[in-house]
Amino acid sequence: MATDGDSSMDGVTVIDPRTDAEEAAACAGLSYVCDDEPGIRRRRAGKGFSYRWPDGTRVTEEDTLERIRKLAIPPAYRGVWICPDPDGHLQATGRDTRGRKQYRYHPRWTEMREGTKFGRMLDFCRALPAIRRQVDGDLARRGLPREKVLAAVVRLLETTLIRVGNESYARENSSYGLTTLRDDHADIEGTEIRFTFKGKSGKEWNVALKDRRLARVVRACRDVPGDELFQYVDRDGQRHAVSSGDVNEYLRAATGQDFTAKDFRTWAGTVLAAMALREFESFDSAAKAKRNVTHAIEQVAARLGNTASVCRKSYVHPEILDAYLEGNLLDSLTREVETELREELPELEAEEAAVLAFLRGRLERERRSRASESRRRRVA
Repeated sequence: MATDGDSSMDGVTVIDPRTDAEEAAACAGLSYVCDDEPGIRRRRAGKGFSYRWPDGTRVTEEDTLERIRKLAIPPAYRGVWICPDPDGHLQATGRDTRGRKQYRYHPRWTEMREGTKFGRMLDFCRALPAIRRQVDGDLARRGLPREKVLAAVVRLLETTLIRVGNESYARENSSYGLTTLRDDHADIEGTEIRFTFKGKSGKEWNVALKDRRLARVVRACRDVPGDELFQYVDRDGQRHAVSSGDVNEYLRAATGQDFTAKDFRTWAGTVLAAMALREFESFDSAAKAKRNVTHAIEQVAARLGNTASVCRKSYVHPEILDAYLEGNLLDSLTREVETELREELPELEAEEAAVLAFLRGRLERERRSRASESRRRRVA
């Protein structure tokens, strides 16, 4: 179980930048900085910009100007702050045209953060059996209590891969996710449920599944007065809509760890990509291997309702793709299906257990390599 801000499992430890930011920066060979410290300021100069050091002198050093150019800070940003230190974990901040604060991070910090995001995937997979047991138990409850409705949403998260939803998106953009669906977004015929709605970025969803128990729960939810689909009735007979925060709280209670609804999509994207790549014939050239990866990502993106670029960056563990391009993925997955891990976690599907075992081995080798690189940086 993850504690004190790190994610650890069977000897694999990943420092979490969210809770151990200074230590994470140091491990990446960076300095932890804040934008309330003195920084380089941007000023309009003709059709472009000039830059000033904290002491007011003009930035003329070509290496610093080149670093600023690579940050690609949009001209429309206001209140731009740029880190004077090329090794600061935070390289720049500014406000966009809507007043939202935007950040530019050092590439090594981004790499560390992405590694943590995918590293927690191992813990999430290990927790899946506990989540599934909790969901099964809560779906068997009588009536329509909070736990039963949340269990239905969590099961639908896993089976449909629909986003959890956010009320602000529903209100401002008329785009929906599971917790913000309205009654008219669900059609139920016997044991079949069909969800039809506009999701994030205008993506049209039309998803059907057959599940007798879920159909009963969704039908009961739809019968509760009010526009929101997923509502529960408390002991006083009052109805309440569930939110994404309720779902995340449910997952934390079921696992004792800080998982969120998005973890279902990240894990599913990785497993789906691995299985898609396993279906391709062995490749005889790097070009064919890259084409296969592109096709696999497109398949997963269609399933998740993302663009291929977002899917590759945020929902598929990079080790799966790297291993395939190296020619090591197919044999490894086939071998891992039969490992003792399958006996250790019998409640996982065979492909889930295989991907978990594969990633665990790859992550441990990567951890050792990063630790060695960090020691070299400190010595240097």
